[in-house]
Amino acid sequence: MQSFKVSQAAQLLGVSDDTVRRWIEQGELPVGEGRPIEVPGDALAAKALELAAAPADPDVTRSSARNRFVGLVVRVQRDGVMAQVDIQAGPHRVVSLLSAEAVDELGLEIGSLAAAVVKATHVVVETPRA
Repeated sequence: MQSFKVSQAAQLLGVSDDTVRRWIEQGELPVGEGRPIEVPGDALAAKALELAAAPADPDVTRSSARNRFVGLVVRVQRDGVMAQVDIQAGPHRVVSLLSAEAVDELGLEIGSLAAAVVKATHVVVETPRA
């Protein structure tokens, strides 16, 4: 199983090295036996899922889409009849192009709670070269 150094774990989780060390000291992240200190990949994945837990989704609509990113609108840029809306959902930034009319109807403005719903039939997964 792959393990990650503290600095790598911190980068993957989007936190500081000190935060990872504190989690290790508090027993929230296990480490391997050797030196340098390394966090097992499965434990890192579990922590990433814990950190990525989205805020409660305000929508009670049933949908076939499984990818919902709940977050805050951090940017609204209008250009005539179209607009670009950026939503920061945890560590993920989702950008959507929609009509300016839809932005108005949805009341989207900086600081608004929104959910980006993504339905895709093709997803590419890559890993770094060994």
